[in-house]
Amino acid sequence: MTKFHLLLASALLCSLGTAQAQVDGTLKKISDTKSITLGIRESSFPLSYLDANQKPIGYHIDVCMAIVEAVKTRLQNPKLEVKMQAVTSQNRIPLMVNGTIDLECGSTTNNLDRQKQVAFAPTTFVTNVRMAVKKASGITDLDHLGGKPVATTTGTTSVALMRANEKGKSIDFKEVYGKDHADSFLMLETDRAVAFVMDDNLLAGLIANSKSPSDYALVGAPLSIEPIAIMLRKDDPQFKGLVHATISDMAKTGALTKLYNKWFLAPIPPKGINLNFAMSDALKALMAKPNDNPAEMYNTKK
Repeated sequence: MTKFHLLLASALLCSLGTAQAQVDGTLKKISDTKSITLGIRESSFPLSYLDANQKPIGYHIDVCMAIVEAVKTRLQNPKLEVKMQAVTSQNRIPLMVNGTIDLECGSTTNNLDRQKQVAFAPTTFVTNVRMAVKKASGITDLDHLGGKPVATTTGTTSVALMRANEKGKSIDFKEVYGKDHADSFLMLETDRAVAFVMDDNLLAGLIANSKSPSDYALVGAPLSIEPIAIMLRKDDPQFKGLVHATISDMAKTGALTKLYNKWFLAPIPPKGINLNFAMSDALKALMAKPNDNPAEMYNTKK
């Protein structure tokens, strides 16, 4: 090896060493393990779900993979291993806090209570909480639920939102819980519940992929506006900075809008169904000015 090559190799090692020394928190964990673990949902259509081959796909999976590419560049490791870990509404926050997952690429609402435990990327989807019912039930609003079983998914905010609603405060309905969104919808499908309360996009996806989509309807006034975002660990400014920069750049360049159109306005696996779910004005505003504001800022009474 010539003197020139020795100097070049020395400079390269020094550069790599500097890059490693500069990282901390989640980035150091990823660098040390040479892997990043994504928390994925199995039935959060079309944000994060399993295709016909049980492969995780969806809008937020694509967003997370863009973040992974940014991590690879930051750590100078193009061969970084990407692991997928299924999570539920109930265990997603504990698995983030204890380091099992590094990014949660699902359907999590950013709110003040959760911000006490975890951090969030800039909002990449905005949804309304509504009810899915069977059309034959005749149910069109909260005040039709008195004494009846209502399904929601364990670990979500839906029932709390119903209880907080002015109509909901005076209604005595029975809460039944599914372990995930597919399980909750099954309760509605098999008449163990008369309604399933959840984010309208998730409900639309579950209905579209059900055995008889025409049997169902989304009804009632929205209970809440929910900013949905990728979740990450709290008090980790270096990793949060990279995540925020990546998503802000995707919004600015139009890459995020292209992903939205791919998953909400075009046929998607496994059945080739088009949800025809137009981008809301709230999300359009976030594309122009990305932020990680919690749900409470969307639902302030004026």
